Amino acid sequence: MNLVKEKRLKNYIDGGWIAPKDVRYVDVVNPATGESVAEVPMSTKVEVDAAVEFAKQAQRGWAIVPAPQRAEVLYRVGSLMKERKENLSQLLTTENGKVIEEARGEVQEGIDMAFYMAGEGRRLFGQTTPSELKDKFAMSVRAPVGVVGIITPWNFPIAIATWKSFPAIVAGNAVIWKPASETPLMAHELAAIFAEAGLPKGVLNVVFGSGNTVGNAMVEHKDIRVISFTGSNEVGRNIASKCGQLLKKVSLEMGGKNAVIVMDDADLDLAVEGIIWSAFGTSGQRCTACSRVIVHENVKEHLQERLLKEIKRLKIGNGLDEKVRIGPIINKVSLKKINSYIKIGKEEGANLLTGGYVLDEGEHKNGFYYAPTIFTDVSPNMRIAQEEIFGPVVSLIPVKSFVEAIEVNNNVAYGLSSSIFTKDINKVFAAQRDLDTGIVYVNAGTTGAEIHLPFGGTKGTGNGHRDSGVAALDVFTEWKSIYIDYSGRLQRAQIDVD
Repeated sequence: MNLVKEKRLKNYIDGGWIAPKDVRYVDVVNPATGESVAEVPMSTKVEVDAAVEFAKQAQRGWAIVPAPQRAEVLYRVGSLMKERKENLSQLLTTENGKVIEEARGEVQEGIDMAFYMAGEGRRLFGQTTPSELKDKFAMSVRAPVGVVGIITPWNFPIAIATWKSFPAIVAGNAVIWKPASETPLMAHELAAIFAEAGLPKGVLNVVFGSGNTVGNAMVEHKDIRVISFTGSNEVGRNIASKCGQLLKKVSLEMGGKNAVIVMDDADLDLAVEGIIWSAFGTSGQRCTACSRVIVHENVKEHLQERLLKEIKRLKIGNGLDEKVRIGPIINKVSLKKINSYIKIGKEEGANLLTGGYVLDEGEHKNGFYYAPTIFTDVSPNMRIAQEEIFGPVVSLIPVKSFVEAIEVNNNVAYGLSSSIFTKDINKVFAAQRDLDTGIVYVNAGTTGAEIHLPFGGTKGTGNGHRDSGVAALDVFTEWKSIYIDYSGRLQRAQIDVD
């Protein structure tokens, strides 16, 4: 089946597919096979400027469309995605590599977000409040910001885009979207679905290209008033610095160094299942992936044995195979980075239990595969326990107590997701209070966020804003306070009148 319809992609600007002139194209590579499946243009500032001009014009009209009518477009988008779920899922696996089961889950997340945010078209709640003056009415409302820019990563090429674009659009904004160059096919498909759903031209625009060129042009453009970015900490800090100088609102969702805590009273079978899924699902290429297991010393040996047993059962290969549980790494650069941390871990004195090598023979020879890896006897301050590896590598860190487990969890630069396995209700409530992450799971792994709750973290993970849930609207709206005086005379607030 030929999943890729367009072999040379074009930008989607003002409702049309436009090929940029005099730019180079790069291959979109299936990481499971190493084969090129399409070509994506490396657009320039020229294309960004054009997209913004059309978006500005479109946004003026879109903002005055009643929000319930704007929501109708999202309902149609969700319905079209639902109809095409399987095709979208297989296309996602083809360009991204994640196993088909996970790809279906990601597309479903986009479907759920469409219907959820469409519901906000009949809410977008503001506030009414009593005025301190007679015959005066006071209220606040959400107002669209204008033109917003979203920059999305390759590891969730459609889900994260829906987290950002859907609330922006239902709130009355126009969107400029730069997807990751590794995974542009889902952006192409979502833009086509928006067009079919009846979104007015210019409200959504997709410009393909590099972060250094297209991303930077978006950040520096005076008419893009919001940048919502998901990606690396290094790039996010640079974006924040530039946006700060321009007094531009910026939402950042960056890295994680997420931990599963396993106490000595935990259900070990359940804990092993949760660790395997959150550490090796998506080949560890999630910002919420478990990369540390903080385990009570009393159950450490038992946990290790069970993890090793379960890892041997995992089939690694092309994600389109329904039996495969671990797909490839996104590209050779990431593969090299992951492998470099194995050397670092060994040099630091960690004990390599299993894995730690590239899979490049037999059915794996043409793709980018890495063996599931576990280090044990890792100390909390080792680099492999502090730095984001973004691959199927887990560090087991032994602790003596619940208090020490919480301290070890919190002693990293990031604060996205954390988890604890315990049967002690007192520890459960203490943990949900004391774990300093934006997401906390009890008796589950570190992955599996639901779209109606805020998504994001503390410390080096972000800058306080959130994707998903109602909180996402705060990124793409401004609060406007309105006072209506019907007294027929000038009244001055806070001024004493005899």
